[in-house]
Amino acid sequence: MKKVKQIALLLVCIILVMGAAYQRDGRIFGKEQTTTTQDTIQAAEPMRTLDDGTRVINTSMLGKDITGYAGRVPLEIYLSQEGKIVQVKALKNTETPEFFNEAKALLTKWNGKTPEEALALKVDAVSGATFSSRAIIGNMKVGLAYAAKNAKEPSIWEKFDLSIKTIAGLIVVLMAAIIPLYYKSKKYRTIQQILNTIVLGFWSGSFLSYTLFLSYASNGINWYVSIIPVIMLITAFIYPLFGKKNYYCNYICPCGSLQELVGKTSKKKWKIKSKYIVMLNRFRKILWAALTVLMLCGIGFEWMDYEIFSAFIFTSASVVVLILAAIFILLSYFVPRPYCRFVCPTGTFIKMA
Repeated sequence: MKKVKQIALLLVCIILVMGAAYQRDGRIFGKEQTTTTQDTIQAAEPMRTLDDGTRVINTSMLGKDITGYAGRVPLEIYLSQEGKIVQVKALKNTETPEFFNEAKALLTKWNGKTPEEALALKVDAVSGATFSSRAIIGNMKVGLAYAAKNAKEPSIWEKFDLSIKTIAGLIVVLMAAIIPLYYKSKKYRTIQQILNTIVLGFWSGSFLSYTLFLSYASNGINWYVSIIPVIMLITAFIYPLFGKKNYYCNYICPCGSLQELVGKTSKKKWKIKSKYIVMLNRFRKILWAALTVLMLCGIGFEWMDYEIFSAFIFTSASVVVLILAAIFILLSYFVPRPYCRFVCPTGTFIKMA
């Protein structure tokens, strides 16, 4: 009976996220759920020609399976009569503005080149905005391939992200997902937490968040570039069905790992009365419930930009997020894992599921 309740709660939480994704983006797992108007269809047509002869490639449909961190990142590619790229414009998207503004530096990389020349150009992702950068590069490839009439399907290996950063992150997340199941050691736990913080947090920027949940619910999962988050999702939502409660939060989350590491440097902790702990726990649940209701009503999605996880990508994170993260890291010196225990909406969602 307990397993049935667990599965039922998991399904309810999935439905809640799907409902929020529908309210924000009008689609679920990449399938449009809203009625498409004629204007929308025309706007999403792959190519149109302006009065001056400029051709405009719209990647809204061409790149509908390409997503950044929070969702699709459609572009318009402008080609002159001579067949050269004049400019690239980013269309409306749901990426966190601070991160996308960093990635937008890529939009001028292809200017002055023909589609064939641009396709052959090697463009690297912007550090600190990797997911948004990948989405821009991917949309450029499909748009330019369409313009060059050379829409060759990339090989499986070309679809995978095989960068050193990703491989290192994959190794660390697999260690965290497997080794604690069989080997318990305080010394190893500290080593794993250091790896979680440095590799998963600061280097690869891999973590679960509400932004990621809604992106997957709205657009589906690009398995080729999402292997690390997928493993995290398994530990967060599948492991508990087999008795490993809160596994992701306790053993993998880079934010939780950093708070615990900071806490280990202090032997003196603030003594909080049990009644206040109960009140703070209640606050966390009420906060989560309020944010969930707001999302299901189609409003207030901006709060997701202020979860402190993005502070790991400090070159792109907003000042507000960096300040909030600094406050909670400082507090963790005196109070064990304060953000995890008393605030975290993502952690509350995982616990509910």
